[in-house]
Amino acid sequence: MRSLRCANTTSFSTVKTCYKVLRHIVATPASHSPPRQTRTMHDMYETLALYIDGEFVSSDGRKTEEVTNPSTLDVLGHLPHATTKDLDRALAAAARAFETWRHSSPMLRSEILRKVGQLSRDRAQEIGRNMTLDQGKPLAEAVGEIMTCSEHADWHAEECRRIYGRVITPRNPEVRQMVLREPIGVCAAFTPWNFPYNQAIRKVCAAIGSGCTIILKGPEDSPSAVMAIARLFHDAGLPPGVLNIVWGVPSEISDYLIRSPIVRKVSFTGSVPVGKHIASLAGAHMKRVTMELGGHSPVIVFEDADIDRAAKQLARFKLRNAGQVCVSPTRFYVHEKAYDQFLETFISTIQSVKVGDGMDPETQMGPLAHARRVPAMTKFVENALELGGKVLLGGEPLDRTGHFFSPTVVTDLPEHSMLMTEEPFGPIAPITRFSDTDDVIKRANSLPFGLSSYVFTNSLQTATKAANNIEAGMVNINHFGSALPETPFGGLKDSGIGSEGGSETFEGYLTTKFVTHI
Repeated sequence: MRSLRCANTTSFSTVKTCYKVLRHIVATPASHSPPRQTRTMHDMYETLALYIDGEFVSSDGRKTEEVTNPSTLDVLGHLPHATTKDLDRALAAAARAFETWRHSSPMLRSEILRKVGQLSRDRAQEIGRNMTLDQGKPLAEAVGEIMTCSEHADWHAEECRRIYGRVITPRNPEVRQMVLREPIGVCAAFTPWNFPYNQAIRKVCAAIGSGCTIILKGPEDSPSAVMAIARLFHDAGLPPGVLNIVWGVPSEISDYLIRSPIVRKVSFTGSVPVGKHIASLAGAHMKRVTMELGGHSPVIVFEDADIDRAAKQLARFKLRNAGQVCVSPTRFYVHEKAYDQFLETFISTIQSVKVGDGMDPETQMGPLAHARRVPAMTKFVENALELGGKVLLGGEPLDRTGHFFSPTVVTDLPEHSMLMTEEPFGPIAPITRFSDTDDVIKRANSLPFGLSSYVFTNSLQTATKAANNIEAGMVNINHFGSALPETPFGGLKDSGIGSEGGSETFEGYLTTKFVTHI
């Protein structure tokens, strides 16, 4: 996921400012980077390439795929797919670079990460604009994602200087006993399209900060942000081979990289089914994994909460990135005594949100990122209606160009409905009643997912009980406080293995070595 701060800290006036600035951006490429395209509204888009052993590699006869704007369906560019030879070159480069980078000074790693953080801020408008073009999210959210992720680079720059071992007091005074933390080796990382910059830079910073090298396959649907990351590290002086970027058919790339004996660690963010497949493949080859998989985040609103405030915040948060957020609130349980008030405020807030092209300064919710997401939303609504659910708002695609689906509110759903058991990953909010605290916590824990959860109450006793009993990697009480650089991000059960961020950020990239001598 994904930083939750962007939606709260970036005002819509920022969008207008960003838009005015972006209209006047002029390309000034560095001599060692491939040239940008000429600057019309869509031609300003990022030049797409592979990045292997410190070089940007263009298509040059390779298979390519179109990258389109989900708001307008215009073709933005053509993304080259890596050949087997390219993958072998990336593996060899990462292995060769690791032999030097593993012994690099933490101060050098910190310096490079700090430069990346600053360059990220300097280029946030342009990177965010390109992300809006290929992913669809409103410009304010896109720029906010870049700015927030600059803090991830800063955080890793500080923490990588504090990767310490320890000394164990020996039983024999002539013996010395030490525990060393060492980088695990070459990493393969796979990141999703919903937060293309956020998810990629977390993994890259953790791997590089720990002394590992990395081969990253980003999202083919929204590749510009990952290309921008390659340029940032390139311009910050990262040695060739430490970071490599490849593209292609996801199953083919992941299978080839994970099976390679060169790769020692796998990091994946994406759906539960794909994550389980990748984890099983990595396990068959004894590769360490970090898995940040999907969720189906329960929201529990108790009768003693500030109902209007909770409803307004949740409605806005629900529509962030058109609901395409792994920690998006997706199952709403509202106490029966607060239900009517909550529903009224929630719906009125949803109705006030303007849906449109992310480049429009007034837009607050953009399109779904892919054409396939629109019929998926329709299927959820059809299933709800078949089971007696009531669609109080929306429920259908918008009649306009692009992959737009109307913000939707559904009530009176049975627990076995699709919306209550499968993550919608879109702008649909199912809302249901509850009356008993123990029962609603049981309902919240009833699914095999355990990523994030949300509780609204003014009772310390109720908040403590919910925090102690909800089965999720993250419990947010009365606000949205996850995904900060200094806090761990990860789930339980089918929602993943391991954490990213916080002091736990390097755990998946380090090995433990015990040394004893006399």
